[in-house]
Amino acid sequence: MTTTTLLATAAGLVVLAGLFAMTEAALGTTSPARAGELAREGVRGARTLQAVATDAPRHINLLLLLRLACELVATTLVALVTMGEYGATWSAALLTAGSMTLVSFVVVGVGPRTIGRQHAYTVGRITAPLVRWLGRALGPLASLLILIGNAVTPGKGYREGPFATTVELRELVELAEQRGVVEHGEREMINSVFALGTTIAREVMVPRTETVWIEAAKSLRQALVLALRSGFSRIPVIGENVDDVLGIVYLKDIVRRTSSGDPLAAEERVDAIMRPATFVPESKPIDDLLREMQAGRTHMAVVVDEYGGTAGLVTIEDIVEEIVGEIADEYDVAERPPVERLADGAVRVTARLPVEDLGELFGVELDAGEVETVGGLLAQALGRVPIPGAAAVVGGLRLLAEGTTGRRNRIDTVLVQRVDAGGAGSGGAAADQSDVMQERQPADA
Repeated sequence: MTTTTLLATAAGLVVLAGLFAMTEAALGTTSPARAGELAREGVRGARTLQAVATDAPRHINLLLLLRLACELVATTLVALVTMGEYGATWSAALLTAGSMTLVSFVVVGVGPRTIGRQHAYTVGRITAPLVRWLGRALGPLASLLILIGNAVTPGKGYREGPFATTVELRELVELAEQRGVVEHGEREMINSVFALGTTIAREVMVPRTETVWIEAAKSLRQALVLALRSGFSRIPVIGENVDDVLGIVYLKDIVRRTSSGDPLAAEERVDAIMRPATFVPESKPIDDLLREMQAGRTHMAVVVDEYGGTAGLVTIEDIVEEIVGEIADEYDVAERPPVERLADGAVRVTARLPVEDLGELFGVELDAGEVETVGGLLAQALGRVPIPGAAAVVGGLRLLAEGTTGRRNRIDTVLVQRVDAGGAGSGGAAADQSDVMQERQPADA
């Protein structure tokens, strides 16, 4: 084979490698949804592009293999030419390495990739039929080489190869932020979307210990009072215990029924107007859960554990907050000081104040058990989630839940004062028990 033929073949292989690189860059930028939209508009080649883009990792891996093969064969041919001119010397090796590095960087690395990214859908529609055919013909070869690579690589490999992953997309987003293309908040939101597929319901749910519920035998009047005091518009209805969730009662249904003009409507049972509950396992990915809740027009789902018990509740807002961050409303208050002393000797503390700090304020020893905060201490004494107005006596201190904060209506502050000396006897004990019972049946208040 003559020198001219070898160089011409090498040049052709370099051009072919550039085409593979251009197609690879275009396919990495193509969205299957956008390709499907073009297909519905009747754009030629869009349907094939959608099929290729749907299985992008497999086709990108194949294009990478073909590009590397073309570059290596072209480099070998150029080496044969230089060795024929200069012999097996360092001059021939350096000339081959230098010239092919320059040609590969410009002709394969920069130029074609730039065109592929700038005109992704045009390039994709033109090359999609060829890529699809190559995928059918040579796809098993690429998969076999990936299996071999994973076998000789320490640790766990990647089933579809390490060439097209969300890690690369994250790096592109970070680079776009550095160049001012996207804002910092937009980058965090995009990264949150990537994380949806690996986040499960247990990680975003409201745990059962923070769940407000109502018994099925309660009346609509009691349910209305509970909804107004707790601030929740949807409340689970339970049967024998918290693990026996029968349905969900909606505030708007309660108001609609009790304002109908029927004087006996307020005494109807809650389970008469409750709606069916949706149950999901705690291991369910929240991206799938979000799509199901949107399709079913459901705003709340009951999360169950592996034993069938109630683990907590999850709402659409909980999932959206994983993307956009904490959602505040007009009722949220500014950050309060952790301790506020009042004129009557009482102390207003935040519900997140550590129990040890509260004990130091009043010089008492509080048995907190497994809880760490004042809000948790009050919930432990009551046996359920505290709502505004709930009170209990712990260690000679009367804890009174005040206002709520946040979308989940958690108790914001707790009013703490010493129990009067006269209340330390039987009368005081009776009053303390009354406070607890008032919380256990808040709708009777």
